[in-house]
Amino acid sequence: MENYRFLRACFGETTDTVPIWIMRQAGRYMPEYQEVRQKHSFMEMCKTPDLAVKVTLLPVDILGVDAAILFSDILIPVEAMGIPVEFVEGKGPVLGAKIRDESDVERLAEFDPAEKTGFVMEAVRILRKELEGKVPLIGFSGAPFTLASYIVEGGSSKNFIKLKTLMYQAPDIYRKLMSKLTRVVTDYLNAQIEAGAQAVQLFDTWAGILTPSDYREYVLPYTRKVIANLKRDEVPVIHYANDSATLLPLFRELGADVYGIDWRINLDDAVEALGGDVVVQGNMDPTALFYPVEKIEKIAGDIIARGRKARAHIFNLGHGILPTTDPEHARALVEAVHRLGKK
Repeated sequence: MENYRFLRACFGETTDTVPIWIMRQAGRYMPEYQEVRQKHSFMEMCKTPDLAVKVTLLPVDILGVDAAILFSDILIPVEAMGIPVEFVEGKGPVLGAKIRDESDVERLAEFDPAEKTGFVMEAVRILRKELEGKVPLIGFSGAPFTLASYIVEGGSSKNFIKLKTLMYQAPDIYRKLMSKLTRVVTDYLNAQIEAGAQAVQLFDTWAGILTPSDYREYVLPYTRKVIANLKRDEVPVIHYANDSATLLPLFRELGADVYGIDWRINLDDAVEALGGDVVVQGNMDPTALFYPVEKIEKIAGDIIARGRKARAHIFNLGHGILPTTDPEHARALVEAVHRLGKK
């Protein structure tokens, strides 16, 4: 394992200071990103390795974060399964598939990631060369349940009625869908690891819509299977689920190396709920970056202090950085974490 503080922290090792990266760090809040985005569509940026590489590198150079995360989207493998995906301004992703019966699931393709999503793997390979000796590269995928939510709902949802109706009234169809997505996500992440990703994160954005008992029955076995079947050796796995404080006691059964925590629970309480001897990531409220810099530093210091309850702590936001965030506030946060987090 290379001697990067981010990777060392992922495995619970001592680091000189608390490492930090920011979810959606290569994004719309940066003027440099907007310059690229004005010339290209979002999906064009995701599918053109040179563009994906360019925006992935921005926060490394501008903010001084301790890890880069590949610029891409969690729905890339869904599109490769044969589901049309369109990003509508102001609305988000709109998917052109409906899962209502077994034949709908059977029509979803399992694919060779190197063939269907080769642009992702090429971006990973280029980034490994560009980042050598600077910071490690994180690859990622949506977790099976979150991908299922988009597929069944046809996009984002407020109540997830279509998904829960499928779960409760057609459990056999739901389980076939989840089993297929589990294989797809596993293959997709393994391809990123083979291409050079030094860590991978599973985003289960919508896991928090479930009760603990439903999570245990309908989600946990599939996420655990993905993690168990990753060919990772020294590649740590980060599991992130939004709005998931009630699910934390179950997450230790997943077998991840790092558990991402959202901002709705104090970090030390999250560590206790996870069982104590864990590595955690998080968990500043993204809107806290709208405070004056002095207040941002105070909040960061409190989170760092709470994170000392864990075996190791990687600082991050509790969700993605918001588009109207001042980049200078993000830069100030990184500097404050490095200064306040010294061991």
